[in-house]
Amino acid sequence: MKSNVDLTDAVWAKSELSSGGNNCLEVAILGDVVALRDSVDVGDPDASVLIVSRKDYELFTMSVRAGQQNLLP
Repeated sequence: MKSNVDLTDAVWAKSELSSGGNNCLEVAILGDVVALRDSVDVGDPDASVLIVSRKDYELFTMSVRAGQQNLLP
């Protein structure tokens, strides 16, 4: 897994269901990794960003769409 990902040109997206609020998860797909952040942190240079592999992100979202209940240990 990449430990240092350049987010300079990241295109962030959030769900249309968020109604434009600032309490959402934002996602940026960057090749073979996906960056996740809290929309409250937009513009904060010290904000935390979670980086996961694109494959892990796809498996997680597929499980959510399928209604899996126990996604966390």
